[in-house]
Amino acid sequence: MSGTSGAPRRVILWRHGQTAWNLEDRFQGQLDIDLTDTGRAQARRAARQLATLAPHAVICSDLRRTRDTAAELSAVTGLDVTYDEALRETYAGEWQGLTHTEIQARFADQYAAWRRGEPVRRGGGELETEVADRAATLVERTVEKLPPGAVLVVVSHGGTIRTTIGRLLGLPSQSWEALGGLTNCCWSVLGESVRGWRLLEHNASSLPEAAIGDDV
Repeated sequence: MSGTSGAPRRVILWRHGQTAWNLEDRFQGQLDIDLTDTGRAQARRAARQLATLAPHAVICSDLRRTRDTAAELSAVTGLDVTYDEALRETYAGEWQGLTHTEIQARFADQYAAWRRGEPVRRGGGELETEVADRAATLVERTVEKLPPGAVLVVVSHGGTIRTTIGRLLGLPSQSWEALGGLTNCCWSVLGESVRGWRLLEHNASSLPEAAIGDDV
């Protein structure tokens, strides 16, 4: 992104609703898991809120839990949803389908290295930087096509959203974990500024408001 001309654009990064594997603390990765009834209700409630921001475009991971979440926003806005595998969750190989307790037992050294922030191919899968390469690149390419003041909604997964935010903010990859996770169907908001992207909201479930007395 090269500065702003006109009203700044915003990117809303929205995590999918609850799944049964979320409740079981099971690593989903790119396995295609459905929303629970609670997850669908979360998506309907959040969609009504996000619709008030008048989004211009919606892009979405092609996995069912994100597709069904995005469908609720499409239903209230009339916007078409563009699906792209670049927004999928991290591919985590042998970790996928296991609980975190099972992963710690079977892949102790690898799990410990990941928690320390070291670059790890979890279960033989992707590095976090590779996830950012595909997801953040798509977000930047999409938002650049939108007019000044536009709002882009990105429906994705917790890990992918965190790495995308880290990349867009220009943070070193070893510090991305400091951003913390997103609750099911909560979102984070990035806004354009003359210095690049700024994190305006993180893990929010209410509409963003202007920061009174901010340093701008």
